[in-house]
Amino acid sequence: MKVRKAIIPAAGLGTRMLPATKTVPKEMLPLVDKPAIQYIIEEAVASGIEDILIVTNRAKSAMDDYFDYTPELEESLRRAGKTSELETIRRSADMANIFYVRQKETKGLGHAVWRAKNFVGDEPFAVLLGDDVMMADTPVTKQLIVAAEKYNASAVGTQKVTLEAITRYSSLEVSQLEDRIYKVTDMNEKPSPDDAFSQFAILGRYVLTSEIFSILENTPPGYGGEIQLTDGLRSLCKASSMVAVDFAGRRYDTGNITGFLEATIDFALRDSSAGPWIKEFIIRKASELKG
Repeated sequence: MKVRKAIIPAAGLGTRMLPATKTVPKEMLPLVDKPAIQYIIEEAVASGIEDILIVTNRAKSAMDDYFDYTPELEESLRRAGKTSELETIRRSADMANIFYVRQKETKGLGHAVWRAKNFVGDEPFAVLLGDDVMMADTPVTKQLIVAAEKYNASAVGTQKVTLEAITRYSSLEVSQLEDRIYKVTDMNEKPSPDDAFSQFAILGRYVLTSEIFSILENTPPGYGGEIQLTDGLRSLCKASSMVAVDFAGRRYDTGNITGFLEATIDFALRDSSAGPWIKEFIIRKASELKG
């Protein structure tokens, strides 16, 4: 079960991050010195992915431009002898084979994934949500691929959340197979605490078989009047094997202001240049607030 392709759905309107996202795609907002989506692509590449399809909309051409060559800028850096900067911007364009398709209507995550049908063909593939940035020693997508290959199954990334938070996610019905890996038998989208199967929520990473496309094609609109990926996954887990991986790592929802700021601070603290400064800045600010 070789996973070579990935889909990054990035067609959302970014309403939780207005007004910044009125003209700038939320996926292009910087976490320290790179746009959020670059961290996601780097995770995919580190997991062995070769080809990546980004599902966009008409307002997100900035992503196309970012992962392309910029001859004028490159020549300017070359003349100025800024070799390091030149290598940095070239690296972002050469990380992987990146393709694009537009979701012409806002019809839900399930529809966005279905738009990748021709790109994927009959292969298994990964899905990495454009809002969810992960910090992990072993890439989260890689953790899912290993489990999917071991069990010859689809896989979803999960962690336990509070009962209050489960209302914002998909809740999984699971039984344990081994440490951190569970068999998935059912799920529901944004349940009330009373209706949740468990506190295990799907968090932004999937490895799926191509069987999902025929399922999504026949999935009616669900929650919010949109074609929900969860509804398709529910049918998939009943028709074939699916596992949930309680992944080791930290997930940041960068599609809202608190998650975005949390990710910015944590990634800055790990940065060799910015880390010492921001640590000292936070300590000084905390002292001022106490005073």
